[in-house]
Order: sequence, then C-alpha cells, then structure tokens
Amino acid sequence: MDNIKYAIEGILFAAGEPVKASKLAVVLDTDTDTICKAVEDLKREYNEEHRGFNIIDIMDGYQICSRPEYYNYIQEILGEQRKQPLSNAAMEALAIIAYKQPITKGQIEHIRGVNSDGCVNRLFERGLIDEAGRLDAPGRPVLYVTTENFLRCFGLKSPEELPPLDLDRLNLDTAQGLQLAIGEDGETTVSEENDET
Repeated sequence: MDNIKYAIEGILFAAGEPVKASKLAVVLDTDTDTICKAVEDLKREYNEEHRGFNIIDIMDGYQICSRPEYYNYIQEILGEQRKQPLSNAAMEALAIIAYKQPITKGQIEHIRGVNSDGCVNRLFERGLIDEAGRLDAPGRPVLYVTTENFLRCFGLKSPEELPPLDLDRLNLDTAQGLQLAIGEDGETTVSEENDET
C-alpha cells in the first residue's frame, strides 16, 4: 500500500493539475477504491505532520496544492504580485454562470440587466469559465461553464457543492430574476462546437 500511496504522491506532485482517480488506478494497476484509500492516508499524514501542502478533491480526481495559511510566504518567495480581485460585476456574472451553467452571454445580460462583455472576458482570461459548445438557437451563441480552476479557487469538489441560493436575502427584482434563471422552464441544450459562425 505504501508503494501505491507514494507513487500517487509523486504523480500528483509532478502533474501540477488534477488527475482522475480512474487514471491513477489504470497507471498503478489497481482499483479506484485502493486509490481513494491511499489518498485518504496521504491526507491524514499531511495533516498529522502539519505539512505545507495538502491534496484536494476536484471532479473525481486529486491535486496537490499548498495550504492556504502559507500563501503569503509562498507569494513573497516567488515574487509574484497579487492579482487584482474580481470586481463586484464580475463576481455577479460568475455566480450566474455557476448556478445556471451552461449559459450564454445574452442570458447573463438578461439576468443582470447590463452588458456583460467585459465581465465574461475577464472571467475567461482568469480561467474561471470556459466555452462548452453552442446553444442550438439562431446565431448559435457560445455556452459558458465554470472550470476546474473555479472549483480550486472556491474549494469545491464539483459544481453540485455550490451552496443553495438564499432568495429571501436578495431584493425582489434580483430574486425574481434568479428564480427565472435557475427555473426548469428555460433549459438549454448543448451541441458540439463545430460551427464557426
């Protein structure tokens, strides 16, 4: 078991991005239950030994990352400048995409009531959203979804872990807009992105 455990550790360290449990199982010639158990052992070791990194779960896979409490030290030693935080408008657009995905820019603008070109472009540049095909409708607008980077940033394993919306705390107009946005009457369909229009 230790050999598998430390092989997983080496693979995740070298990969630098999420690796699916199923892929680890194939490479290490074992089953996913053994992989999951080995990863849980590694997590426990890291916590007990107060290591500077941890393993996080992302979309049926795993990734090694540094612990948040050491972020300032890591940032200082790497000499990276802190990225500008997202504006309120960008966060609003991101929340709409997260809860409604897949969604078009036009649908985002309808919910927000304002042009969202800048917000969507900024979120795309930051790797928080990505294109996921086109809506089967006139003009074939691009559909947007959140990315694994979004999940990493917000500490989620999957989009299903998003907290439920508390519509009672929102103002009436916003609440009605969000209810429409997340209602089942406006379902979208995804088609393959092979149309260049």
